[in-house]
Amino acid sequence: MTFRRGARLDPGQVRDVRGGRGLRGGGGLAAGGGGIGLIIALVYVLLGGDVGALVGGAGTGEPGPGNTTLQDECRTGADANERQDCRIVGFVNSVQAFWADEFSSVGESYQQAETVLFDDAVSTACGNATSAVGPFYCPADQRIYIDLGFFAALESRFGAQGGPLAEGYVVAHEYGHHVQNLLGVLQPSRGQGMDSDAVRTELMADCLAGVWANHAAATGYLEPLTQQEIAQALDAAAAVGDDRIQSQAGGGVNPETWTHGSSEQRQEWFLTGYEQGTTAGCDTFAADL
Repeated sequence: MTFRRGARLDPGQVRDVRGGRGLRGGGGLAAGGGGIGLIIALVYVLLGGDVGALVGGAGTGEPGPGNTTLQDECRTGADANERQDCRIVGFVNSVQAFWADEFSSVGESYQQAETVLFDDAVSTACGNATSAVGPFYCPADQRIYIDLGFFAALESRFGAQGGPLAEGYVVAHEYGHHVQNLLGVLQPSRGQGMDSDAVRTELMADCLAGVWANHAAATGYLEPLTQQEIAQALDAAAAVGDDRIQSQAGGGVNPETWTHGSSEQRQEWFLTGYEQGTTAGCDTFAADL
């Protein structure tokens, strides 16, 4: 059991546009923000594709109206333990509750970011995106976009063992980018390479996900995390390391093209956040990678 059965969920933090409601006109495929959601695009490039083929028109910049499924069926932690979409609601609630308290503790106000569940395609302020790009954060509209099919691909395509905390890690990582955005440290210049701003940005988001994991039970939504659950998060972090992805793509490992960090680095920084439990410990821009 991951969630406390009696915990009250707030589905209002998640918009569900699955079932064809996600894309309102516009053409092309665009991925906004930067994070774990770009790994499939990365694989595409490593296999010789043109990332321009994955990016296109701006669309309307607004996902369609959500349906009421989550409002009706995702009410408690018991629902989160039984349904994946409700589980995502629970993780979103927990992550945002933590960051609201964290910001408040230093006299700042946390601005909530809506998570949008979609399938196939969605319109965002960063452009129109398809599920091919996986979960991502769009700083232009301050929303996280997730196609739940990504989690199955994480296991079948990238060899992760899966599990609830693997999903929680992905959600918390994307909210890590939102926190970076609010703090003014989300780097607009991506770059490539082991020491690039892109890698440091992603590793910081991994660390911030670990900070949340340290305090997850204190938010009131989750039971105390077990070592097995932490292992699920670490396994997911390793599965999306640049070296692992490059090796699976068959083109050899080339650190000069890294944008997210190695499997070892991603695990290391998640653990740093989890073990220290402080945002101050996540300054990857000052660290020696």
